[in-house]
Amino acid sequence: MICPRPDHWHVMAGPIISSGQLVGAVGCTRERSMPAFNTQNLADMSAVSLHLSVWATTVRSQHQSFKSDRLTPRELQIAELVALGRTNAEIGTELWITENSVKQALKRMFRKLKVSSRAEMVAQLWVKKADLSNQELSPFDSMPNTQR
Repeated sequence: MICPRPDHWHVMAGPIISSGQLVGAVGCTRERSMPAFNTQNLADMSAVSLHLSVWATTVRSQHQSFKSDRLTPRELQIAELVALGRTNAEIGTELWITENSVKQALKRMFRKLKVSSRAEMVAQLWVKKADLSNQELSPFDSMPNTQR
């Protein structure tokens, strides 16, 4: 049973994920007399879960040491392109490397940064760079310029 209250008939829950692990959940309930949750409600819950997951990752990363100094210049180039929303294939084309090389580099980067997703990696690098510069800048501003 998700909610022990007998007057909560409709229940909707969303996960909060950080570092690839479930760290919490957010939920909404409605009484029996109210309509069931619809697709827009589910989309809204998904957005809230995503927002809270990014926030949780950001807060957790603020308590870790800055790790982008552990990335090579090439890995930082890849991270910048990931932050711009490029696919592995697009990154490979832009940097003149194979898509598989991009995949392998991302795996190494995830291990180094102790993250489990592209979004988590970008969020961690962004927060750390902003903390260091005390401004709202891209973590990639100090990197060699790739095609922007």
